[in-house]
Amino acid sequence: MNYIQTLKRIREGRTDYRKRKAILLGKHVFATIRISNENIMVQISRASINGDVVLASTHSRELLKYGWKGSSKCTPACYLTGLLAGKKAKAAGIDGCIIYTGLRGFSSRIGACTKGIIDAGLDVPVGEDALPDEDRITGKHIADYAEMLKKEDEELYSRIFSRILARGLRPEDYVKHFNEVKDNIMREGGD
Repeated sequence: MNYIQTLKRIREGRTDYRKRKAILLGKHVFATIRISNENIMVQISRASINGDVVLASTHSRELLKYGWKGSSKCTPACYLTGLLAGKKAKAAGIDGCIIYTGLRGFSSRIGACTKGIIDAGLDVPVGEDALPDEDRITGKHIADYAEMLKKEDEELYSRIFSRILARGLRPEDYVKHFNEVKDNIMREGGD
């Protein structure tokens, strides 16, 4: 039996070289979206011989500057982070990009982030059916769940939403709060 050595980044599950090759040969500007257990990061980059050059970058912690009090990893935060990244990219003179997920799958949160980039004015080739619906993007599902939970079990409600409540946001007001922060980003974002 022969041993076939694979590249370290393939073994670690970090790089899909077929997708990477297509980006390099196509000379595309690409958006990389990374969602961790606590935050979201979006980088819009261009590949070069010496490595990727980051043209615009946004982290979900930046949403705090615009008044965000909700979770920094939920679907509405993904959308707002994508919107902010798109505004920064437009300010840097970028008109379009492709989404590069690497070995990760295309999830609804990545779809929300992509929708934010599109709404900021960038041209991104993606099918509308891959993007989450407006109720999920605005956080209506969170508000509905919070209302239902508050009626049924007050203790569980306060335990699940403890971080949001500590920041001064009632989860039932998620949609209103989302729209306020979105307006702030559209007014000020990308500078």
